[in-house]
Amino acid sequence: MGALKGVLAIVGIAAILVGGLWVLQGLDIVRWPASSFMLGDTTWTRNGVILAVVGIVLLWFARKK
Repeated sequence: MGALKGVLAIVGIAAILVGGLWVLQGLDIVRWPASSFMLGDTTWTRNGVILAVVGIVLLWFARKK
């Protein structure tokens, strides 16, 4: 069970980081890569928030005793 919690924690952290990048790209704050189709598109802001929330839930499950 410990290995599963470790995997959940890693996937949760990755989801939070990627979701945060999507939010910042969707809000046109981070312009990397410069030719990304995601820049300034609020659909990616929404998708990023959803992914970050999923990451938080995964981390919560990983830390639950």
